[in-house]
Amino acid sequence: MTTPASAVPEHPSDFSPPVVGRCPMGGDASRVPLSGPGFHTEPHNVYRAMRAEHGPVVPVELPGGVPAWLVIGYRELHQITSDGELFPRDVGLWNQWGKIPEDWPLLPMVGRPMPSIYFTAGAEHRRHAAMVGRALEEVEHFELRRQCEELADRLVDGFCHRGTADLIADFAVPLPVLVLARLLGFPDEEGPLIAEVLRDLADGGPGAQEAHLRFGEHMGRLLAARRAAPGTDVTSRMLAHAGEFTDEEYVLDLMAITAAGHLTTADWIGNSLRLMLTDDQFAVALTGGRHSVAEAMNEVLWEEAPTQILAGRWAARDTRLADRNIRAGDMLLLGLGAANSDPHIRQHLTVAQGRSGNSAHLAFSHGEYRCPFPAQEIAEIIARTGIEVLLDRLPDLELAVPVPELVRRQSAFLRGMTALPVSFAPVRPTGDLP
Repeated sequence: MTTPASAVPEHPSDFSPPVVGRCPMGGDASRVPLSGPGFHTEPHNVYRAMRAEHGPVVPVELPGGVPAWLVIGYRELHQITSDGELFPRDVGLWNQWGKIPEDWPLLPMVGRPMPSIYFTAGAEHRRHAAMVGRALEEVEHFELRRQCEELADRLVDGFCHRGTADLIADFAVPLPVLVLARLLGFPDEEGPLIAEVLRDLADGGPGAQEAHLRFGEHMGRLLAARRAAPGTDVTSRMLAHAGEFTDEEYVLDLMAITAAGHLTTADWIGNSLRLMLTDDQFAVALTGGRHSVAEAMNEVLWEEAPTQILAGRWAARDTRLADRNIRAGDMLLLGLGAANSDPHIRQHLTVAQGRSGNSAHLAFSHGEYRCPFPAQEIAEIIARTGIEVLLDRLPDLELAVPVPELVRRQSAFLRGMTALPVSFAPVRPTGDLP
């Protein structure tokens, strides 16, 4: 769960590649545009070429000619995420603010200084993290699994009679947000409305700004309802936390929890199902191999992590990183997907080890600003329970199109499927069973 509170635009790399020029941030290496089909089809090949030409810290160019550094070395990424003093997540330090237009397409991802768990640094971040972390820690896992099973069954009931489905639109995308909405304290009838808002946000189109306002309004109403009538939900526990928080802070943190957990968990489900449907080594999971589901999910975190690139960190002062001159205020993008394939770490990790539960990947980032561990546990329960319910109900799932026709989301930052068409023998919904 590492996506920021404002959803990443669906197509942040659908821009014409900028002209490659000399990097103005120190050194004379050419900047690499973070765009192009290679990020969607074979990102590991792109990162391999980057590493060969530029090393572990790559000068890159974002849409509009905005410069940044992409950290693709495992050790270097570990270094900057472990040093919150030198490389804080403080977007206010950015030395490019004077050049960023209001309609810059990556602004929702990079964010602006605001009082939320995702866009604060240092002591202020720790204050928010303590409140949110405690509220998430108290989620009862057995009850969470029960709710996931109920909601997953409900989704499968909606298409199981057809014999065909798109596992992304029909299952992977709606399941996490329905579960998260219930955890936060929304009544079930509002779950689909939250899902609609997040879908509009992720599209990054003309309606994204209006969707963001609706998102905040939903959270504001939830906050008022739970303040008037506390329950056992995450929102009520946040309100009960010791410490003073404004309504704006509560709303922004609720938005962060929901948005960060939604698309990343949906992509974790979708990428895992794709792997099981297309890779013979994981096909046993389709016939009820519960352990193989866990192995497939772990393999995805190594090879196809939902969050490939994360913004970011900003240098607090001039420094050097992997022989690069980093200026105060430079943006460093975390190449989580690239770092997981760094040969310096992978040479010590065999394929068998990688698929047997090794969790040294950086899919959830690292350090003080990583995805909180309770959030990781919740995401894993949602994804694994959802997949197991789906496979229990429809054990004969088959891909309905040739593998080359499967399309990835056109983004260098997020890795997920736009659709996953399948066929299966139609079955009766659970409500129709005797």
